[in-house]
Amino acid sequence: MKENMLAMNKKSFLGSVCAAFALAAVISSCGDGKTRSTGWEFSRNMYDPIAYNPDQPNNNFKNKITAQVPPAGTNPIGFERFEFANSLEEYERAGRELKSPLAVTQENLVKGDALFHTYCAVCHGKEGKGDGPITKERSVEDSRGKRSLETFPPPPSYQRSDAASSSRGGLMADLTDGKIYHTIYYGHNSMGSHASQLSPQERWQVVMYVHELQKK
Repeated sequence: MKENMLAMNKKSFLGSVCAAFALAAVISSCGDGKTRSTGWEFSRNMYDPIAYNPDQPNNNFKNKITAQVPPAGTNPIGFERFEFANSLEEYERAGRELKSPLAVTQENLVKGDALFHTYCAVCHGKEGKGDGPITKERSVEDSRGKRSLETFPPPPSYQRSDAASSSRGGLMADLTDGKIYHTIYYGHNSMGSHASQLSPQERWQVVMYVHELQKK
């Protein structure tokens, strides 16, 4: 009996202590506004970093600038430098010197097929004939509500049976690895650059698939 009474008294005491702490917390949070405590700060360096901000002066460098440029000749991790400029001369040089590093495998062809239909077929068409859905005549409305017919200029066909010529000379069916890759990287005429959409390996997979379309 005495043991039960002691246990009950302990529980009662602990309950009273917890209630007192809870009451103190409520009272302290509902002050009169004249004296407010910001409380304890946790992980101050999470919002007041020790590190320099990019725009701050920095005495650790000779030029006193925090945001340093990369050393000459270095590349960011995962970045592959393309050593051909965006010009007709460099396009022709890429056609002579640049070859695909990928082996012609079913896996690469399937991936190239999927990428081509995702990024290219809207203009070039599913079979590379230059008849993608964006080239179809469609009705558009201007800011004044006036409607007119608009046609996007279709790209030339890759297929040999169509004997379509590139605007930079030669048949589309004869375009080499380097010329196709250069065009994907920089774009040409109405086609914009796809360098940011496709990784180097993905570009080569598209090149591989385009060669399959050229054979048709």
